[in-house]
Amino acid sequence: MINLYNFLTFKLQKNILKKPPIFLLLAILNSNLIFSQELTVKYTQELIEIDGSPSDLAWNDAESSTDFWQWRPTDSVRAVKQTEFKALFDNENLYFLVKAYTKEKKFTVYNLERDFETKSADYVQLIFDTFNDASNAFKFQTNHLGLKGDMLLSSVNSFGGRGMNSSWDAIWEVESKLYDDSYIVELKIPLDQLYFINGAKSWRFNIYRSDTQSLEHSSWAKTPQQQRIGDLAFMGKINFEKPLGESKKPVSIIPYINGSIGKDFIQQINTNNFDFGLDMKIPIGNSINIDFALNPDFSQVEVDDQLVNLTQFELRLPERRQFFTQNSDLFTDFGQERDAEPFFSRRIGISKDLEGNTVENRIVSGVRLSGKVNDKLRIGLLNVLTEEDRTKGIPQNNSTVFTLRNKVFARSNYSFFFINRENTKTYDFVDNQNTYNRVFGLEYNLASKNGEWSGRTFFHKSFTPEKNDKNASFGLKLSKNTRKHYVSMGGSYVGDDFRSDLGYYRRYGFVKFTPFYQYRIYPKNNDKILNYELQHYAAYVFRPNKAEKFEGRWNISSFEIKYRNQSTFEIKQNIKRDYLYSNFDPTRTEGATPLPANNFYSYTDYEIAFSSPDKNIFKFATGIQYGDFFNGTKLSFKTGFKYRIQPYFNMSLRFDYDSIKLPDPYPSRNIWLISPKFQYTFNKKSSWSTYIQYTNQSKNLGINSRFKWRFAPLSDLYIVYNDNYINTDSMEPQYRSINLKLTYWINL
Repeated sequence: MINLYNFLTFKLQKNILKKPPIFLLLAILNSNLIFSQELTVKYTQELIEIDGSPSDLAWNDAESSTDFWQWRPTDSVRAVKQTEFKALFDNENLYFLVKAYTKEKKFTVYNLERDFETKSADYVQLIFDTFNDASNAFKFQTNHLGLKGDMLLSSVNSFGGRGMNSSWDAIWEVESKLYDDSYIVELKIPLDQLYFINGAKSWRFNIYRSDTQSLEHSSWAKTPQQQRIGDLAFMGKINFEKPLGESKKPVSIIPYINGSIGKDFIQQINTNNFDFGLDMKIPIGNSINIDFALNPDFSQVEVDDQLVNLTQFELRLPERRQFFTQNSDLFTDFGQERDAEPFFSRRIGISKDLEGNTVENRIVSGVRLSGKVNDKLRIGLLNVLTEEDRTKGIPQNNSTVFTLRNKVFARSNYSFFFINRENTKTYDFVDNQNTYNRVFGLEYNLASKNGEWSGRTFFHKSFTPEKNDKNASFGLKLSKNTRKHYVSMGGSYVGDDFRSDLGYYRRYGFVKFTPFYQYRIYPKNNDKILNYELQHYAAYVFRPNKAEKFEGRWNISSFEIKYRNQSTFEIKQNIKRDYLYSNFDPTRTEGATPLPANNFYSYTDYEIAFSSPDKNIFKFATGIQYGDFFNGTKLSFKTGFKYRIQPYFNMSLRFDYDSIKLPDPYPSRNIWLISPKFQYTFNKKSSWSTYIQYTNQSKNLGINSRFKWRFAPLSDLYIVYNDNYINTDSMEPQYRSINLKLTYWINL
């Protein structure tokens, strides 16, 4: 592994020096978008029945396009299994007919849910860049069963961009039909479900497909293999035979009712609750929407995965609440993920009580405005009011996020944001310094037209009632991604006095540098291996105002084999050096002696991992890691498997085991986590899932069972059962509840 480290370090230096900064300037200034494919969408007044058949007379007059390019296993040839499509439109709808040629009928599908999983599955996806900005788009996906999936896309920046939001749902139709040599999907997408420029004559567009039988991914617009399939930099163009009319969105009201019964076994209290609320969506013009939420309820949201934490830092869990995930890139795509995120929506609705415990803080109301002002400028406004609880020392807070994002050049943009968290009243239990917190920020995001260059630079500044000098944060990252080489260099700084109450920061008062290099090898005439990847990641952290200014470094070197059947094999070396500024017990054993502060700990470990193809009926992934850990050793074993009876039943099991051995008097501990999950989809509208989780680190057993029925367009019935146990001397119940929630979508 030492030779691998030296090789990667040499390649990193060579490729950084090879491209002087002038090339970056040229990449930015070259703003012309290239369309590799074009199709004319003809206007029709004929009736089109959505049945998965090309029998309607209107399709005879529609222009057809094919000649798809492979993305994988190689990106230099036409697809072996081709795809053909046609498109029409009328005053109200957009129609697509897609014929996917296939070898056999051995399709891969995981379930029948909306927004079904596409990893290593059979599917067809359509992407519409309706503002021709190469930055945001609508995506619709389906397959041979006529399943539905829809999501919002944003151009993914390698400096923390989120990229995809599957919480968005549209009202549209799709049907499919199997034929001897193919399957056909027919789609009807109402124009009032999309935002676009009034009188638009053309959209950027792409369609891509996964065929698991030939192990082939293909795309209408040719996409380099080192870039993500579906990347907005690589798209064709659809031209409308006559200009589109006005983009009209309906006003929507979504009321809900929720009833629950439960029991708190610790306090021996029975609970009975009945609640109601509503969401409202009001369009402004053709591309801006206002969302209101009154007394929102998130009881139907899937539970978080339990995780074992062996680090000094707080774990970052994903946002699952729909109100915060819609158009989330406008509000969350700032700073640097994990180290400098000024806004992390999960902070809203969570507070600390008088004893320092993390407790839920109910959201009273929320409003969100988001959309496009014109073809370049996007705007976002989020305001949320949370409930006070004087008995627990929790004040009422008003949280606001305001953002502006303006496109420049081909795909780049600059943005401004303002974040404010403020108490609505004066409370005697709140220190003056905690009455409000404000953060301003300016950012520039680079995304070249060909997808090779990406980067970000940012400057943030915070304000609190107390005046502080070191209240700024800034950073820079630049990446170049070519066929064989991926090179990036990043750096960030967060001042000692900088504070963002609604953000996610693992530490304050630091400087961090993060170089990264990846080298790809594509073997010729190899029908089993897709490529080899050698990569090296390093992180160097400094604390300028600490007695010991150097906190530590990480050097991670790895070698990965990616097979054409989509299995992977990887070996990795981790070299770490950490300085503890405070006592720390990685095992989190109650009453144990922690590792002493003011010491350096240097340790090295090795990993080996294998993952079988996702398309297999039985899929497994396993990995083992062993080596030094602080002043002791650690053996980690992680494995998981999935089994399905497609397309109805899925089961999975995750098992993690960590054996930590530290010298006396410090604790040694065997930590394990087990998590089985079962899912059954009855049909395209209803499903049932059960999720069980237990880890002996938290000594908590959680059971979540959820039934979902979509009884009308975008209208759902949920029945959710939750059960929690704590393992002390014996497994004792903590809290048990059952919820029934009904939501109904009304378009006015």
